Amino acid sequence: MIRSVSGARAGRTGGGFGHRGEGEFCALQALAGMEPRATILVVEDHGATRTFLADNLAADGYDVIKAEGLSEARHLLERAFPDLAIVDLGLEDGDGLDLLSEVRAADRIAGRVDPDLPLLVLSGRVSELDRLRGFDRGCDDYILKPFSYHELSARVRALLRRTRHRPPTGRVRVGSLELDPLSRQVWVRGQPVALSKKEYALLRALAGEPTRVFTREELLRGVWNFRAMGTTRTLDSHAFRLRQKLGQGGDRFVINVWGVGYRLVDGGLER
Repeated sequence: MIRSVSGARAGRTGGGFGHRGEGEFCALQALAGMEPRATILVVEDHGATRTFLADNLAADGYDVIKAEGLSEARHLLERAFPDLAIVDLGLEDGDGLDLLSEVRAADRIAGRVDPDLPLLVLSGRVSELDRLRGFDRGCDDYILKPFSYHELSARVRALLRRTRHRPPTGRVRVGSLELDPLSRQVWVRGQPVALSKKEYALLRALAGEPTRVFTREELLRGVWNFRAMGTTRTLDSHAFRLRQKLGQGGDRFVINVWGVGYRLVDGGLER
């Protein structure tokens, strides 16, 4: 995932955007009382608004992933597993209402999208009928454009507080490996394994289709939101650490398919 620059203080007058001082940012972070580094997906086709949201949310301590339209948002929902999504409705490649419906209709057990994902609509559709449609399709909150970032950030915190302690569901098992997509906990042979956020996201992506070979491009795009692949070693270093952590008891789950990418197998002791 490519994070927005956390030091940025994006702002714009007019249109509902406001400038914020350094002290105010610190105060807002202290008031948040949230778990660190929650991941927020911003689905917004207007470049300036998307950048403004990403920069300010990152400055408030969130990991931010961005999508310009429906297809990219669907991909990130299945690969990056955000904690909350902010969704514009008027997208170039479709209607954001469809994304709301798809999330709420996701299979809780076998699906790769959390049907209880908090959804906040941020839209220029201002009529009462538009707002009712948003709630009918499954949004948890609806904010009109132009908007106040202070209000939006407060509503984001409220949604995250509300959903933080929901009961875990939909555990995934691959051999002796078990992971819980909602609590983001992992066990091998019943023993908990502590993973970093990116290590967990990589494991969750691989566990979505065990034994399938995921290409390097798929994983870099899906887990890290890379647009250009280049010669980065990010994937290999995370896969190496993930393999070590999962294999402390001799099990082998993460397999490097030379020249292609990685896949997950059902473990078993290494010989």
